Amino acid sequence: MPKRNITYLSPLDAFIAVAKRLSIYENQHKLDSEEFFHQYRQGKTSDEIEFIEWANDYQHYLALRQEIHT
Repeated sequence: MPKRNITYLSPLDAFIAVAKRLSIYENQHKLDSEEFFHQYRQGKTSDEIEFIEWANDYQHYLALRQEIHT
């Protein structure tokens, strides 16, 4: 899958986009992102590209949430 570079107008716009992607992963796998990330960091998930992207999106979500709340 080619790398995409998306530019958002504000951190809030980026946060909303990432939250929507996380919601899709959560619905597909019937697992919330926080629990998934916990399992991922413990090596309890496979290294499929989808899980790598999910983990990256979750880390981005956490960083954006911190940025918005400060």
